[in-house]
Amino acid sequence: MQQLESQGVQPLPKVITNEFSAADRQKSYLEGGVQFITSRILVVDLLTDRVPVDKVSGILVYKAHKVIESCQEAFILRLYREKNKTGFIKAFSDIPEAFTSGFCHVERIMKNLFVKKLFLWPRFQANVVSCLNKHKVDVVELHLQLTPLMTDCQTALLDLINVCIKELKRCTPAIDMEEISVETAMGRDFDRMVRLQLDPVWHMLSSKTRQLVADLKTLRLVLKYLTQYDCVTFYNLVNSIKTSEKAFGQNTGWLFLDAADSLFVNAKQRVFGNQGSPAKDKEAGKGKKKEKPPLLEETPKWEALKQALDEIQVEIQQMVSSGDLKNPEDCRVLVCAEDDRTCNQLREFLCHGSRELLVRLYKKYLGMRAKSIENEAEFPVPTAKKRQGRQKTTKTAKEKKAGVTLTQMARDAHKEEGEVEEGAVSEAGEEEEEEDFGMFDDDEEEDGKGEEQREKEIMEEGRCGSEVPSKDAYYGLVSGPVTILHPLHGCTDPHGLTKVLLELQPTYVVLYDPDMQFVRQLEVYKASHPKRQLHVYFLLYTGSVEEQRYLTTLRREKEAFEFLIREKATMVIPEERDGKDMDPALQKELDAAEAADSRKGGLPQLAGQRKVIVDMREFRSELPSLIHRRGIGVEPVTIEIGDYILTPDICVERKSVSDLIGSLNSGRLYNQCVAMCRCYKRPVLLIEFDPNKSFSLQGKYPMPNEVNLNETTSRLALLTMHFPQLRILWCPSPYATAEIFEELKMNRPEPVATDAMMMKAGGEAVEWGDQYSHIPMDMVLRMPGVTSKNYRGILAKFENMLAVSQASLDELTTVLGNSVQAKQLYEFFRAKAVPEQAAEKQPMRGKGGRRGAKRKR
Repeated sequence: MQQLESQGVQPLPKVITNEFSAADRQKSYLEGGVQFITSRILVVDLLTDRVPVDKVSGILVYKAHKVIESCQEAFILRLYREKNKTGFIKAFSDIPEAFTSGFCHVERIMKNLFVKKLFLWPRFQANVVSCLNKHKVDVVELHLQLTPLMTDCQTALLDLINVCIKELKRCTPAIDMEEISVETAMGRDFDRMVRLQLDPVWHMLSSKTRQLVADLKTLRLVLKYLTQYDCVTFYNLVNSIKTSEKAFGQNTGWLFLDAADSLFVNAKQRVFGNQGSPAKDKEAGKGKKKEKPPLLEETPKWEALKQALDEIQVEIQQMVSSGDLKNPEDCRVLVCAEDDRTCNQLREFLCHGSRELLVRLYKKYLGMRAKSIENEAEFPVPTAKKRQGRQKTTKTAKEKKAGVTLTQMARDAHKEEGEVEEGAVSEAGEEEEEEDFGMFDDDEEEDGKGEEQREKEIMEEGRCGSEVPSKDAYYGLVSGPVTILHPLHGCTDPHGLTKVLLELQPTYVVLYDPDMQFVRQLEVYKASHPKRQLHVYFLLYTGSVEEQRYLTTLRREKEAFEFLIREKATMVIPEERDGKDMDPALQKELDAAEAADSRKGGLPQLAGQRKVIVDMREFRSELPSLIHRRGIGVEPVTIEIGDYILTPDICVERKSVSDLIGSLNSGRLYNQCVAMCRCYKRPVLLIEFDPNKSFSLQGKYPMPNEVNLNETTSRLALLTMHFPQLRILWCPSPYATAEIFEELKMNRPEPVATDAMMMKAGGEAVEWGDQYSHIPMDMVLRMPGVTSKNYRGILAKFENMLAVSQASLDELTTVLGNSVQAKQLYEFFRAKAVPEQAAEKQPMRGKGGRRGAKRKR
């Protein structure tokens, strides 16, 4: 916005959120200009005619790969194209891999977007190559070797992952063999791929298969820690897995393999060397034997990073001395690492050195272990309390963040010329490190006062005048030239890196962890700013999982574009794809929509008009889009009872599986059914399943004969018994729901929005053909012997409660159809009323009473 304002662009783009009222949104639409609107707000405004659709020049769609036919974006484009045939539609996507799954996936997305042309811009395209090669980025690649112990750990982890994948394929034959492999296990989306295949049958999987999925996730985490963090943090994670009783009890067998032993031994040697644990040596020798210092193997990337920053500082000094650079503060350095924790460790390493950092972590680890053993022996603390304490500490620290922007940090650094800044790290960053460090070890306790004092000093040294607001920038300035550490992933703003490049305009970028997307951003940034120098240092472990992951990402991107090029060559696109020329399917929808909104000479609506009244909150789901897609009009209003009004008699309450269970537990569904039954003749409970998720009302074990209030099936049975007029629809997907709604509306009158809005949960019952009010009905239903099946006989036979009380036992038996229930009601009216004081004095004779109270001896 600031850049557009500086360029004099008028009017500036507006961001429409739920903070705008309906009148303000309509006024903003009429003013024109570029509008950024959420899909839920826009679809409601389009349906209520607040948006002047005929005046809209066009629509830009971001993340086009997510536009499926049931999403809100497709609904918006369909509504737009129905009323505007001249406006343009343009969609963008930067994830080519998303278009390669499924049959004709590109064609289906283009159909949903109403576009006919497909433009592909891969990195190897001739125009892209010539454009980017005009202003190449100066790249210095630093290929590093893993240490022998790190290589042994990596080999052991890959062997364990391979064993788990083979066992998973053996236990689950339905899994796709091509997508699940050791190579794909190195990628970021491996867990998502596995769950995507197993979610539909998750409830049918054995406990061993589920544990294998969890073990693969754990092993991938350990593999990430190997190259990402220091040796102490890595050993802490590995040791916590080894010593965890839960891991041993539920392990699928990989803990007892030779590869697992190799992993544990090499991880320990990286910290202690060839000697044993110092804690055990102290107990054995009682301090008499002098211990060898721990090895504390340094991460190879740390030294490479330090050398790169030293080289940058030497180059800046040479440019200043030669006169090529007047102000050394104009050269800024951006160091990009994987996540927040890595940035925090790098800041401490650059400020205090590797040995001091490792010794601090080592002492903290030993202190935690000794303290936890001592405390567990004397006063065992439940694990839940420890976790709660850590979460509370982290939450408190996060609330302490103040407000300083990245630009302000840079300005403060420019003011203090020649002074060495030691980084900006907030208390939240330090506390997050503690939380992450103890995430895998339930025995973690706080270290002594000396360690706490040391951590306070580190935090005080790291602050640059004030604390930083977000974890995207709180690692801040380090030393020499303006040097900023920034995470590649986990930012609160998805475009944080792009903003940092534009604000900071760095001269040097050190890519600590390889990332293909950021490499593409750097190339585009350099091409957009050809006059600015950009030197990139690229750090990479040769022959490691990190290198293989990066190369696999490049290969998958290239293969995805090649696949899309072939698809484009064989694609058949109809002329009416863009919706500007009328096609039969759209004509059918338009005819239904026009009929639903038209009046001719004051005559009533035509018989063919169809519409459904939908509650505003339901536009978070896919169902309104699919209803409209079948040619049924959708009218969004705020209604108190029900979610969908199909006819004046049919009211539908939609529940997903999770919402159904929660509503049954809280009793909210009972109150909703009471309101629907009082106001509508045919109340319907719609239970909608997610086709991509597993669900089963009944588990592996047989259903018990007794009613158990903790079971979902028992609660549903009680609900249907209490509301016999309630109907339940079981729908496997929103598509099936839309089809059922269309069938239920056949040959029935259309609902009226004003009537639906007048229905209130606490109001009187509506005259929908029933001659009884709900107040006497509730009173009759509360009497003993009267049920939901026989109460209508009482209301039809007797004029008032006096007639019911004076009826004979034979009359009640005839009306109720059950002698036992008739006797209960008959005795209820003839029971003698006992005063309250006498009832209190009268001894109890039930299960808790004294049977021998009257016996005298």
